[in-house]
Amino acid sequence: MLKYDSNLKFKLKKLEKFIKEKGKRGVVIAFSGGVDSATLAFLSKRVVSRVIAVTVKSEIVPKYELKDAERIANEIDVEHCIINVDILSNKDFTKNSRNRCYICKKIMIKAIKSFAKSLKIDTIFDGTNLSDLKFDRPGYRAIVEEDIYCPFVYAKITKDEVRNLAKEFGLSFYCKPENSCLATRIPTGEEITVERLKRIEKAEELIRENIGNKYVRVRDYNSIARVEVRDLFLNKSLREKIANCLKDLGYRYVTFIKIN
Repeated sequence: MLKYDSNLKFKLKKLEKFIKEKGKRGVVIAFSGGVDSATLAFLSKRVVSRVIAVTVKSEIVPKYELKDAERIANEIDVEHCIINVDILSNKDFTKNSRNRCYICKKIMIKAIKSFAKSLKIDTIFDGTNLSDLKFDRPGYRAIVEEDIYCPFVYAKITKDEVRNLAKEFGLSFYCKPENSCLATRIPTGEEITVERLKRIEKAEELIRENIGNKYVRVRDYNSIARVEVRDLFLNKSLREKIANCLKDLGYRYVTFIKIN
C-alpha cells in the first residue's frame, strides 16, 4: 500500500489519465536519467504499451550521466535509445549567451522529434515539474514552442512529489542529486569549446574518484577552478590532493566552496 498523501494520489491518477490519453500510439520520453525523466518513464510504462526513453549524447553531457541513464533505464525496464547530437557545431550555442539553454533545448528537441517520427510516434514527454517553473527556464520556452508535453506540470506535481513517488515505488534513484550539462560550468559570455568541456569533465571525474558519487561541480574560470561540493567536509590533505590533480589539468588556482 503506497503511503503518499491523498492529494498526491489524486495527482497521480490525473497524471496517469493524461499519459494514457496522449500515449495511445506510444510515447517517447526525453530521458536524461535524472529523477524527473526516469520517474516519468516508469509511470508511463504502467499505463502505456510502448514507452521509449531517448537520451541525447553530446559533448556537453558527462559520460557518467550516459552510463547512469543506461543503468536506470535497465532498472525500470524501459526501452532505451541514445542519439548523437553535435551541439558544438551551432555557433549561436558556443557563443554562450544568456539564451544558451533555449538554443540547446531547441536543438535537442528537434533531434528527438525526428527520432520519434522515424518510429511513427507523435507524442513526446519531458520531465519538467511544477517546481521548475518557479525559476527562469529558457529551455522550457523551447519545450512549449515545440509542442512537447510536460505531464508533471499538467498534474501540478512538484519536485518533492516526484521524489516521493519514486521512493514509494521503490526506485533506487529517488534521491539522486540534480545535475546540469557541462556548459553550465563556463561563465556566460565565454566561448564554449570542446577543450574546456573535456577539462571540466576530467576534473569532476578525478574529484569523484576521491570523494565518491557525491554532488560536485567544477566552475571553469580559465586559470581558476572553483570546486563546489555539497554535504561534504574536505579535510586539508584531501583538498591539497584534489588541487594538485586539477593543476595537472592546467588550472593555476583551485578554490573550494561548500554549497547547500
